[in-house]
Amino acid sequence: MQNPFDIQSALLARHAQHVVLVHFPIGLFITGVVFDLLAFWTKRRGLADAAYYDLLGAAASTLPVVVTGILAWQFQLEGQALKGILKMHLILGCLSSTVIIVVACTHFFYRRRKQPLPTHRIVVELAGLALISLTGHLGGFLSGVNGAG
Repeated sequence: MQNPFDIQSALLARHAQHVVLVHFPIGLFITGVVFDLLAFWTKRRGLADAAYYDLLGAAASTLPVVVTGILAWQFQLEGQALKGILKMHLILGCLSSTVIIVVACTHFFYRRRKQPLPTHRIVVELAGLALISLTGHLGGFLSGVNGAG
């Protein structure tokens, strides 16, 4: 049985980093969207600030997630052609990362120009939540959390 407190085995496992890191952009994006919706409805600046920083953190944390996902593919499958759920997970993961970065950039550039955010961003954020949920669901199947993996 593996020691649950063995840091070395956790950090050096061939695919563990992706499985651990993926929770940061998911959590930060969901929290950022919730804060943004609340700021939109209540017009409270503090909530808008919280949304802004959460979304920037989500965008920054997508990069290591994508890199570790690609490395897991290379290490685990030795670069074989992807198919099925794994291929769909990769495609949706890249799309999810793109949506997270687009939403964060939208907030960043409008805030920098001191302009009000466009209201259509809410639709993009909600679509991003759906996309991330589907990506995570497929990832759960791959890791064995949602069924055979």
